[in-house]
Amino acid sequence: MNLRQLPLALALTAAFVLPAQAQSLVELYDAARSFDASYQSAKSFYEANLSKAEQAKAGLLPSANLAMGVNRSNIDSDIATFERSFGNQSATLSASQPLYRPANVATAAQGKKSADVALAQLQAADQDLIVRVSQAYFDVLTAGDSLNFVRAQKSAVSEQLASAKRNFEVGTATITDTREAQARYDLVLAQEIAAENDLRVKKVALDQLTGKTDAAPKPLAVPLVMAPVTPADVTRWVAQSEEMSPAIRQAQLSLDVAQLETQKAQAGNKPTLDLTGSYNVTKNNGSSSTALDYRTNVAQVGLSFNLPLFAGYAIQNRIKETLSLEDKARSDLEAAKRGVAQATRTAFFGVESGLGQVKALEAAEASSQSALDATKLGYEVGVRINIDVLNAQTALFDTKAKLAKARYDVLLGGLKLRQANGTLKADDLNAVSALLVK
Repeated sequence: MNLRQLPLALALTAAFVLPAQAQSLVELYDAARSFDASYQSAKSFYEANLSKAEQAKAGLLPSANLAMGVNRSNIDSDIATFERSFGNQSATLSASQPLYRPANVATAAQGKKSADVALAQLQAADQDLIVRVSQAYFDVLTAGDSLNFVRAQKSAVSEQLASAKRNFEVGTATITDTREAQARYDLVLAQEIAAENDLRVKKVALDQLTGKTDAAPKPLAVPLVMAPVTPADVTRWVAQSEEMSPAIRQAQLSLDVAQLETQKAQAGNKPTLDLTGSYNVTKNNGSSSTALDYRTNVAQVGLSFNLPLFAGYAIQNRIKETLSLEDKARSDLEAAKRGVAQATRTAFFGVESGLGQVKALEAAEASSQSALDATKLGYEVGVRINIDVLNAQTALFDTKAKLAKARYDVLLGGLKLRQANGTLKADDLNAVSALLVK
């Protein structure tokens, strides 16, 4: 087979052996979303914080209590002939409504902020899951391509070994050509064993992440055109990160919570006012002085006012503590912004560099193919030796493997760029899945 036809042959082979149950990137992500323990943990934490936020509102809402009691007394005296038994039953309904409690207002606001923090953490976990599934997906494809290229190289080296043996038998080549071809063939066999094991390990990792058994990723369709980075200005990506990044949003919300904590501390010097009310019913079955039954109803409505006067400087020191923690949260926010901006720039330039590498490797692939063809022709007419052909074959297959990996790295880099600036969504996987074999 002419080596120029090899890429098409590999692609056709991959298409024909593609398992019927092969999954796209979107399908495996959906499977991982319901299976991955890290994502499920973040989801449960978010749901717990929603309930916690509702608990924080309790300090602003009315409360009511019902209390009931039954008593029975028996009097028996040996001084005088006196014996009496009596009792009572009581029920009290009480309620209160906070009218002015600034600390409770801050606590309720903190509960909502905490739920927002958990939501940002859930979004970050979702983005991390997208990248991890994509990484495992492309790792399997890369390992599969490497194994295919090694096997194709083994076939080409085998043909070259057979040719060297024939030429030695007819006396047109030396035993050196045969031994060089045999050494290269043995090396490729070792590479095939390593590639098979690498593919096996990568498949196990993908299965463990998605909960599937023998997950089979769909390969990229060929030919493939790599789309450029859009927008092409790194400053726009950085600007988006300040609004969209879950890391920055978490740091901002942490600062808001710290400021509310300061308000709670300052509320320790402020008065509180509650509206209270109660209704009590007591039924008495006699008493120590009378045998008559009677009932008492008592209704009360009032205001409860409390003004802190002195707490041993605890409130003043608490305020100092919260102000320092507020400064810390502000510094953490600035550090988060700088870190996200740096990660976004690094990811952006990484994708641009990857696109350049893909173009360069595509040109190198064509050049390596032409060099191999010329070397084989030179070997046939006697101006090149066998080792030259083997080296040209190795260079071609090495270039093919690097090109395949560079393409995967660019696609994964695009997802990591969106993760870095916080705009990554599950819908972004549809664009990648559109490049896969249908």
